[in-house]
Amino acid sequence: MDEKLAQHILAQVREDEVIAMSCDVINIPSPTGDEGAMGAYMRSVMDALGLRVTWQEVEEGRANVVGLWEGAGGGPSGSPSLMFNGHMDTSNSGHESFLTGLGYKPHAVVRDGKIFGLGIYNMKGALVCYVNAVRALQRAGVRLRGDVTIAAVVGEIEKAQYGEEFKGREYRGYGAGSHYLVNHGVLPDMCILGEPTDMRVILGHYGSLWIRISTQGPYVHTGFSAEIAEQSSIRRMHDVVGAILEWMPEWETCAAYRGLKGIVNIGAIRGGYPWRASRTPATTEIFMDVRVPPTMVLQQARGAVRDLIEKLRRRFPAHGIEWECYVSVPGAEIEESHPMIAAIDASHQQVKGNTPERGAVLWGSDASVLTRFGIATVNYGPSSEPRDAEGEKVEINTLLDMTRIYTLAAARICGVAS
Repeated sequence: MDEKLAQHILAQVREDEVIAMSCDVINIPSPTGDEGAMGAYMRSVMDALGLRVTWQEVEEGRANVVGLWEGAGGGPSGSPSLMFNGHMDTSNSGHESFLTGLGYKPHAVVRDGKIFGLGIYNMKGALVCYVNAVRALQRAGVRLRGDVTIAAVVGEIEKAQYGEEFKGREYRGYGAGSHYLVNHGVLPDMCILGEPTDMRVILGHYGSLWIRISTQGPYVHTGFSAEIAEQSSIRRMHDVVGAILEWMPEWETCAAYRGLKGIVNIGAIRGGYPWRASRTPATTEIFMDVRVPPTMVLQQARGAVRDLIEKLRRRFPAHGIEWECYVSVPGAEIEESHPMIAAIDASHQQVKGNTPERGAVLWGSDASVLTRFGIATVNYGPSSEPRDAEGEKVEINTLLDMTRIYTLAAARICGVAS
């Protein structure tokens, strides 16, 4: 890219606009299932940019907002199209009593060169960067050859409906919005997901299986339980959990990927009746998150879990062990040789003076959906320091640098027409 043009583009990124929009998006609560107001805001912002805006109503009260900046076409290598994709739903609701830090609330605070507030880290900050990157290109008078799309989607956060108790739109996450997006015609050549990667290029991330395992036991009054206490479904689950803990190191090795160990999290346990502790529970359940590397098909991982269940049944034949898999999300990866990575490298170098680090992560993203539709996708976005008691926060300079990099990357990927 011509250095004079690059500097002209970079000069159009304005700190006051980045800060103002960051505060705006934080101040609009948008937990999973309640993204409507945030969607309306994003539509107004995209309209102001002159983008062709599509309102994709995923279900009542929540919609993807898709803004298209159409390119001029042409060029010696065609006109690659790029999507900036970001989810509007936040990791928490802001009402959790145990999360007291500034960054866990939908109220923006600007302090010490940082912006605090729910969602700024994951991942409203990236949406701010996308919008201001396109604004900077337009303000610089640049016309790209390829199309640029900004997609603000609902329902990305890792959560899922379960049974009769946990149902409704607040539980419909895990790529619900991006599934709708690609199923309804939004199919760019490639995508940058600005998940919080600390400006690292994430070449791959894990997928996940969520597994329920249950044990059975007699339902009796405490006064009659002495002779059969060891048959309690809770005690039987204690046996099962111990055996699963023995199995976990095996999975760590089997599911290793790019220097990371596989991991299993026992995320929930349920059994009994708090209002009637004088009874033994007939059923006790645990719910596990089994992380699966992108190099392993989910059927193979499910087979490994099935083998574990069969071993548990042979070891504990009287425990009445049952199981099911109720979430299955594949991992995703991208080749380091992909031209989008080269464009990010060059743009990062131009802004930061070095090339971005590479990495892989155990968390998932909407790349799981997009790559399955042939959209080459990389996670590369802003964040500043790990989350702590203060909650979500991002340095203003990080948001500015990320915006600048996105402007240059879009120009490199899509090509400059004029």
